[in-house]
Amino acid sequence: MASQDAPGSTGLSPQEENRRLKRAVEELSILNDLARAIGASVNLQDIMRTIIHRSIRAIRAEQGVITLVDQRSHDVMKTLVRTMASSTISPQYHFSQNLLGWMHLNKKPLTLNSPRSDERFRGVQWDESIRSLLCVPMMVKSTLIGVLTVYNKKEAAEGKKEPGEFTEEDLRLLAIIAGQSAQIVENARLYEEEQALNRMKEEVRLAATIQMDLLPKASPVIPGYDIAGRSIPAQLVGGDYFDFIPVDERVIALCLADVAGKGLPASLLMANVQATLRGQTLGSSAASTCLRRANRLLHQSTSADKFVTLFYGRLDIGTHTLSYCNAGHDRPFHVTMGGQVSRLETGGLVLSILEDFPYQEETVHLASGDILVIYSDGITEATNLNQDQFGEEGITRTVNAHRFASADGIIDAIVSAVRTHAGSAPQSDDMTIIVAKRL
Repeated sequence: MASQDAPGSTGLSPQEENRRLKRAVEELSILNDLARAIGASVNLQDIMRTIIHRSIRAIRAEQGVITLVDQRSHDVMKTLVRTMASSTISPQYHFSQNLLGWMHLNKKPLTLNSPRSDERFRGVQWDESIRSLLCVPMMVKSTLIGVLTVYNKKEAAEGKKEPGEFTEEDLRLLAIIAGQSAQIVENARLYEEEQALNRMKEEVRLAATIQMDLLPKASPVIPGYDIAGRSIPAQLVGGDYFDFIPVDERVIALCLADVAGKGLPASLLMANVQATLRGQTLGSSAASTCLRRANRLLHQSTSADKFVTLFYGRLDIGTHTLSYCNAGHDRPFHVTMGGQVSRLETGGLVLSILEDFPYQEETVHLASGDILVIYSDGITEATNLNQDQFGEEGITRTVNAHRFASADGIIDAIVSAVRTHAGSAPQSDDMTIIVAKRL
């Protein structure tokens, strides 16, 4: 009569049951040690190196690599970072893009004990020393965030020197390691991104502080004149610049520039413009000469795609004249006490486009009650939700309605009118204004 297994029996020999039990205890120990090793760290590279070292030791492989996938890229084959470790002195293997593509499509563990003869990877050029590999996905909420791969089983069994093959047990253990560590890796990556973002925010905040320090801290006090300026960046830092530069006891330079672009790159160029203009103002006696020299210097120190529009005027309070040069900037308004409006446009090309340009200048007389309004295009091009611009008419209308107010009061009125016009539409460009009024 044929013997039957006892109830609850697995049908395995005692030796095989003992081997499996020992293997299960070893795996639990490996996973427990790994969880402790990576659970307390937030350093992404340290975490990934620990995972790889523990994996190649547990699987008895020669080398391992973790490849993280950039989820923000439209290119699904783009990798974010690779970390590799080896238990041998063998050359580092290059993770195949074909493997990454296969993982993107299948998202399941893969064993290749004969990679060169595997029909799924026909035509793939493997490194000569790669004999076998295991590749498992690292998943977080059904999303592939990385791939863990180990190469070359060290030996078939203890005491044997010939190369071995990865087993189903190896694949299962590596898949558990990847599944257990994927969220920790992702958390560490997100933490590093957050830290980098915080550092960048702090750098931008410091840049904004430095930039505000470059702008005038107070309006100039000049007998017979009321002068004020204001800059409102669209971002934390901006590309607009205005300045009041004393030349001597009776002459002051009024400057307003708009650097191409916005944000931190524009603010850095703005600082260059300020240093250049201040240096040229003190060494030049004419507006056109100052701009010609400044243009040459900026052309030499900036890239071809960067340029600056600038209005530059030298106000002589003794003669009540403004000698000015307009380098491609929005034409300032000259408004008389009676409300007549003219524009200041003499000058030439924007700065830094050509190495040398013969700028022209003009002189206008300022009568009592006359107002100069110098502005950047963030004022006129401010739009509402219907994409209607505030426009030049918005400036002249507002200035005429408030021409008996102070310089600061006129600026307040213009800014208020722009914001009323824009409504809930966000500010898209820096807004900068200088108002100079002869009393």
